Amino acid sequence: MTTRPYVLLSCATSLDGYLDDATDERLLLSNSDDLDRVDEVRAGCDAILVGATTVRRDDPRLLVRSARRRAERVAAGRPASPTRVTLTGCGDLDPTARFFTVGDTERIVYCASSAVEKTRDRLAGLAVVVDAGEPVDPARTLDDLAARGVRRLMVEGGVSVHAQFLTAGLADELHLVVAPFFVGDHRAPRFAGEGRFPWHAERRARLAEVRQIGDVVLLRYALSDRCPG
Repeated sequence: MTTRPYVLLSCATSLDGYLDDATDERLLLSNSDDLDRVDEVRAGCDAILVGATTVRRDDPRLLVRSARRRAERVAAGRPASPTRVTLTGCGDLDPTARFFTVGDTERIVYCASSAVEKTRDRLAGLAVVVDAGEPVDPARTLDDLAARGVRRLMVEGGVSVHAQFLTAGLADELHLVVAPFFVGDHRAPRFAGEGRFPWHAERRARLAEVRQIGDVVLLRYALSDRCPG
């Protein structure tokens, strides 16, 4: 069997665990130095995955920003930016979103079986649409990515996607950045949400690194034996 990709989850939260606030504007939780660190992590991955809600809400490009890092990837025979991946249960994706229109990297949409035909019609020529089961199965997604040569996958959210990979025990490493303020609004999304997680009071995750980056702190957790110390 092909070994599943190494899965690195990345997110930033407020001190009280929120990923965003409840307004229409995106809440900036990180700082410029940490954003550059994230860009470096992206440059070291084969693919970046976000959920369809993140595509709709944040309209991300998911590209390597640094020209130097893009050039280094190309010099190594790799695309300038990693493959972009999203998961959707209903196929409700805007074909004009930057995920599909900016940059020339490969785009893959893993879709629930019931919405595959509709999604292929909507995204014709913009992305490869793959049947990922009903509901979308993250393990099946990883198997398909491995078959496509993806060895290192960065998962950037949102709430339900992080929860799916964590509760299924499919995450190897977590980069959790904590911003120095509170959100304090129950309407806002919180990291990971509810679920039965493999890590709990009797089985603690291993803290591999703590790093101050300006006014935020990076907590790097090893979630599997595959994560280097």
